[in-house]
Amino acid sequence: MAPLLESLPLLLLVAGVGLSIAEALIPGAHFIVLGVALTFAGLVGLLLGPLASPLLLAALVLAFGAVALYGYRELDLYGGKGVARTSDSDSLKGKTGRVTERVTPQDGQIKLLEGGFNPYYAARSVRDEIPEGTEVMVVDPGGGNVVTVESLEAIEDPIDRELREGRNAAETEPEPERETDTEGV
Repeated sequence: MAPLLESLPLLLLVAGVGLSIAEALIPGAHFIVLGVALTFAGLVGLLLGPLASPLLLAALVLAFGAVALYGYRELDLYGGKGVARTSDSDSLKGKTGRVTERVTPQDGQIKLLEGGFNPYYAARSVRDEIPEGTEVMVVDPGGGNVVTVESLEAIEDPIDRELREGRNAAETEPEPERETDTEGV
């Protein structure tokens, strides 16, 4: 049993390096946190020599693991905070993008501004043709990789519509005639 305890730091080091290599081969598998914790605990254990008890090594693995997890989350190496990702098709509703291939009711393609790993989606228009380069908004995510879009110019907020109608009404109303004061002249 004594030789096993003496080789425990070396075993931790080898396991940590192995998990780090596994993370390099299979990115996103989250082996890196444990790999870093085991590697550093093994290195410290080798430096301490006979003072490295199993309890001390366990505490080091926990401490280095906590630091590695904090660093992993702060660096956000794999986009773990969900930035620029979509979780499901319903989350696409209301997203904006730009037409990359002319969009008709039957065919087309758009690129969403925050569309995740592959921001290109097949698209269909609600009504008319939408030319390339036009900004669009997803009005129906559809559930697959084909979304229904409408030009941002065609989408009008009810408040904007009322303001526009009020301006148009003011422009078409004739101005009241002013009485001229000719007595004092």
